[in-house]
Amino acid sequence: MLQVSARVKSSKSPSSVVRRLLPAGTAELTPHVLADLDSRFAANPAYQLSLNAVTQTSADDVALNRAVVTGTDFTFSHWLDQWSVTAQKQSGRCWMFAGLNLFRVGAMKKMGLDGFEFSQNYTFFWDKLERANYFLEKMIETADRDADDRNVAFLLDTVLGDGGQWNMFVNIVQKYGVVPKAAMPETESSSNSGRMNSMLVTKLREGAKTLRDLHADGASTAELRSKKHEILGVVHRILCIHLGTPPARFHWQWNDRKRKLHRDGEITPQQFAKKYITLPVDEYVCLVHDPRPTSPYNRTFTVEHLGNVIEGGIVKYLNVEIGVMKDVTMKAIMKGEPVWMGCDCGKMMKREMGIWDRNLYRYDALYDTEFTMSKADRLIYHQTAMNHAMLFTGVDVENGKPRRWRVENSWGEEKVGRKGFFVMNDNWFDEHMFEIAARRSALPPKLRKALELEPIVLPAWDPMGSLAD
Repeated sequence: MLQVSARVKSSKSPSSVVRRLLPAGTAELTPHVLADLDSRFAANPAYQLSLNAVTQTSADDVALNRAVVTGTDFTFSHWLDQWSVTAQKQSGRCWMFAGLNLFRVGAMKKMGLDGFEFSQNYTFFWDKLERANYFLEKMIETADRDADDRNVAFLLDTVLGDGGQWNMFVNIVQKYGVVPKAAMPETESSSNSGRMNSMLVTKLREGAKTLRDLHADGASTAELRSKKHEILGVVHRILCIHLGTPPARFHWQWNDRKRKLHRDGEITPQQFAKKYITLPVDEYVCLVHDPRPTSPYNRTFTVEHLGNVIEGGIVKYLNVEIGVMKDVTMKAIMKGEPVWMGCDCGKMMKREMGIWDRNLYRYDALYDTEFTMSKADRLIYHQTAMNHAMLFTGVDVENGKPRRWRVENSWGEEKVGRKGFFVMNDNWFDEHMFEIAARRSALPPKLRKALELEPIVLPAWDPMGSLAD
């Protein structure tokens, strides 16, 4: 206690005093070190107040910045949505929810409906089966490597989650089409995917061992793929049991908002997609903001071993400055189109209020410490990554600059934002936004040309290979 008082009254610089007061550096937490930690905490009345507050109330509620809350409203100069949010429930399908929500805007207009959903269960089924095939092919491709090779170990650790990326979503839609929700509705497992995933992962790791053992015994690639087909038969069976069987054809008719009946008759998922997806899917490209010194702007990137459909397009990013991403997003909304996006959604978020702001919580004041890592540093030190995909449906523009953004989430309406919609202050966009899907034609000529560059290949474990779930 006397040491702390001496530090407070000292005329020396704070850093020199701290060096004098702290115990000599040791590898162990010795009694002397622990006593010093205790004495410094006990000597500060502010720490005692924080302790009393946080042991009775959540840290977020204590640290909440009321100035941000009262200074944030849900008004926008451009506001597109006139529909209800969707709910992914206990699954990691946000990326396909956001993609299908992007498409449903045009479908509702074309069918004269105020509400409509494509089947998320349908795209979920095909992504799971394709992802299983992709994993087993990677096991064949790497069968000559040791099981503890970093790439093999990474693949075994990340066998079959729910998450995904924009290019992976496009792969599924282009190959399998889409169907209305009525044609393949939700099941318990599509809305609560944990048990199904655990069984699939168990079977696929077992399959990986089988394939690797066969390779070690001298099996040919053709023999390995024949065995892979058997394994996929079990995966398909599990998926059908949990999710139902996807329709090859279905009958579609509906009443529009004026109750007029329309009939398409029998139609395939591919035909349904061609008729009711009104956006040019092939024209969309993925822009990211990766400010690390090793990631140059205006260059394309891909991530090793990241994908779902073997013959589909690779996951390919164009790295741009954050101002470019904002400008493209803003102009798309102003033209009447929502924008698919990916971010690190858990940072500086008040879920029930539906607010994101860089300064939403005063953790620095609560804990009496500064949090100093830049966005680039947070990527390098694994403190951040894109982990959730949603839809921009509005923007507030003043003097040609965005002030705040309206976001359609897929967490349902109950106790989430304003009936499931969020407001993102523009300072949060700078810090925690990572990705958007944009029309190629919306980019300046320099960036369109950059898209043709051969992508830099990042390792499988790079944070830019993270999946939105």
